[in-house]
Amino acid sequence: MHRLLALPAALVIAVTSVGLMPVASASASTADPSIPAAIAREYEGTGLRIRRDLGGTSDYTRHAISYESDGLTITGIMNRPRGKGPFPVVVLAHGYIEPSAYWSGQGFRREQDWLARNGYVALHIDYRNHAGSDDDPANDLVLRLGYAADVINAGLAVRASRLPFIDSRRVAVLGRSMGGGVAFQALVIRPGVFDAAITYASTSTDAGDNFNRWQRFNGSLGQQIIRQYGSPEVNPAFWRTMSSRTYFSRVTEPVLMIHGTEDESCDIAWARATERALEVAGKDVTLVEYRGAGHYLYGPWADSIRRVESFLAEHLAP
Repeated sequence: MHRLLALPAALVIAVTSVGLMPVASASASTADPSIPAAIAREYEGTGLRIRRDLGGTSDYTRHAISYESDGLTITGIMNRPRGKGPFPVVVLAHGYIEPSAYWSGQGFRREQDWLARNGYVALHIDYRNHAGSDDDPANDLVLRLGYAADVINAGLAVRASRLPFIDSRRVAVLGRSMGGGVAFQALVIRPGVFDAAITYASTSTDAGDNFNRWQRFNGSLGQQIIRQYGSPEVNPAFWRTMSSRTYFSRVTEPVLMIHGTEDESCDIAWARATERALEVAGKDVTLVEYRGAGHYLYGPWADSIRRVESFLAEHLAP
């Protein structure tokens, strides 16, 4: 379902880097970094716990958390609505931020606040190599496979959690920019971990698009990747195995995509291609376009979050 909203042009903010769309699995995938290999792996996210309290507002409390993913400890921030609950959970997969400059919970500040004020536990994960999470030195060379593993394991850790305020039967994922690519990878690798998925300004679901856009000419890492796997034009078969679009037949969750037509980082054509591929695969997908809006959707964000609200109410209903 495709909708184009004729809204005023949004403020365009230049983005210096969004990064290569990650895929799935983790540090164990250096021998075969591919979605089929990631599908064949086991995922056992466990140990979701509150590490310390960070204050809050009259509507929610804020906590530093951690959980286990592929033998690594992953940190994050949890906003918990005040009240008894149990509350449904939205796992937040943030966009690219240089790991050396990243702090725990950075990104998604509007969404973290809105979700907790409206009765959802907002679980913002840091990914491996970010903030207090453990390091995975191989992650970049294997095309950041570990990020999607961390999202999958976050969902599984929520499902297994005994925290009394969490409703482990109702769990969604929301990915932004690079995190949208992470979310799509998670959906094809482990269908059913989440009940619904939302993406904002997602990277392409064709891994070659993302490599060519951000990493191909980005210093030594791009050349290392080409030496290891070949470029998208030289070895297209490999790049298809790294692209979630190739495996959309596996998706079971309804998907809401939100994108600006003037996105200066993640081209609207990528979102339209993803929507078409999901529709061809017979999946439940809605793409909402905001005319004139850039990557951060500053103008239409209030309208977009109302659409998120309706989507979550429908698909995370008790």
